[in-house]
Amino acid sequence: MDVVKAIEERRAYRSLDPIEVTDGLLKDLAEAARLAPSCFNNQPWRFVFVHDPGVLEGVRRALSKGNEWAKSASMIVAVASKRDYDCMIKGRDYYLFDTGMATAFMILRATELGLVAHPIAGYDEEAVKVALGIPADMTVITLLIVGKRSGALSPLLSEKQVEAERRRPDRLPLEKFAFMNCFSMEG
Repeated sequence: MDVVKAIEERRAYRSLDPIEVTDGLLKDLAEAARLAPSCFNNQPWRFVFVHDPGVLEGVRRALSKGNEWAKSASMIVAVASKRDYDCMIKGRDYYLFDTGMATAFMILRATELGLVAHPIAGYDEEAVKVALGIPADMTVITLLIVGKRSGALSPLLSEKQVEAERRRPDRLPLEKFAFMNCFSMEG
């Protein structure tokens, strides 16, 4: 699969079947992230690959009600960083951007492998830190919910989530976000 195909195929599915989490899979996904660009090659990202059932349960307890569906995931990847790990240039912090790029590389590699890697924001950050031993001064930026797309809809999905499973949510038209030569508010 080429990168364009992976971008087109990537979806934030919520109905998941289990997968086998192997050392090879973990290394493969981590390697994809490792190769991402970052400011001065600082590589500010930290990933905690959670697949042990007991540890997974601790992370699952931190999920918000709207993310009940994520409890069926075979693996959850906590994505963390902190400002001090990366460049701060003229008031611009790069750690979130750089960690986001590494996460995107991981998501695209998971897609290429036929997996779903769905980033979520609905979780109790402090509970995730406690469950995984992540230092208090770090930011848990997202959790990646990893599994295989199920042929059956999860009964835990809301009506809106069911619709998003069936049809890719609308994307903004290019003129709303891609400007030529100068920024425009008219898009």
